[in-house]
Amino acid sequence: MRKNYVLGLALSLLTFAGIAQTKTVTLDYFFNHEFKKVAGSFTSERFHYLWEDKTDNGYSKLGDVFKKNGFDVKSLETAPTEENLKGTSVYLIVDPDNERETPKPNYIEKEHIKAIKKWVKEGGVLVVMMNDSSNCEFDHAMKLTEPFGITLNRDKKSLVIKDNYEMAAFMIPQGDPIFKTAKKVYLKEVTSLSLSKTAKPILVHQTDKYTVAASAKVGKGTVVVVGDPWFYNEYLNGRLGNDKGWDNDKASDDFTKWLYSISK
Repeated sequence: MRKNYVLGLALSLLTFAGIAQTKTVTLDYFFNHEFKKVAGSFTSERFHYLWEDKTDNGYSKLGDVFKKNGFDVKSLETAPTEENLKGTSVYLIVDPDNERETPKPNYIEKEHIKAIKKWVKEGGVLVVMMNDSSNCEFDHAMKLTEPFGITLNRDKKSLVIKDNYEMAAFMIPQGDPIFKTAKKVYLKEVTSLSLSKTAKPILVHQTDKYTVAASAKVGKGTVVVVGDPWFYNEYLNGRLGNDKGWDNDKASDDFTKWLYSISK
């Protein structure tokens, strides 16, 4: 009897440990490597989609959501390799630079794609988030996404005039398997996606029927592409507010929980 009790307790502890397992999300700081002038000085500082950035342009709030849902958050200042992607469950590339944003951008090259593909096939989850060609670089980025069946169309949809936020509303259908609590989300000036191979839509505009987010199962891993940086501080739910039915905060929670569930 005592032996059975001890065995049951041990199994319970192992189950709990599995549930409480901490995974790592790594945010790219190499392909997205922007600087801005510091007001009143001759120095520059990094900005745009950084964990540390608490301004409207930052990802500090998203980082907190990842942490709440079982992730350690890290950044990768150098190019991805087989070695430095080890231990990463989710690799997040956002807004890779073009020459308008950075004088000498770090483009996504063949050797980077080779390392990322191998990592994905072994169980990694790659998330690429980017929108229109005036703000990010497409030619090299699509060499990464297209072999997985996801093409960024370089168009600009979901435009907003002044602060008429409703123009950029996406309604999530009841019973959605990923966005289980979010119902109405905001994605502004997005690029649509075209899908092939095993890629499937995960977010589609309710009336215009274009796809703005998709995923593809690749080996043991998954590739996710969103046609917008989406979850930066300004729209989570800072500028939108919480009194008009916007659920970007809930969507970020749903999304990161889903990433946890499909990652190694």
